[in-house]
Amino acid sequence: MIRTSILGLGTDEEMLTRGIVSRAEVDMEKVKEEYKVRYNTTVTADVRGDTSGYYMNTLLTLVGPEK
Repeated sequence: MIRTSILGLGTDEEMLTRGIVSRAEVDMEKVKEEYKVRYNTTVTADVRGDTSGYYMNTLLTLVGPEK
């Protein structure tokens, strides 16, 4: 869901927000690990590359630091 919302022209902000918020407290660490293996990039890098400002900062806070 996270990758799909970022791909292509523009960002599906509703889908991106829902994907991150719904996983933030449950299994975000697992999601980040799988994302890195599957797409050869990090959730953090993709969020930074496709969003900005307070919205980006909020999402990155929910995602947490990469290992």
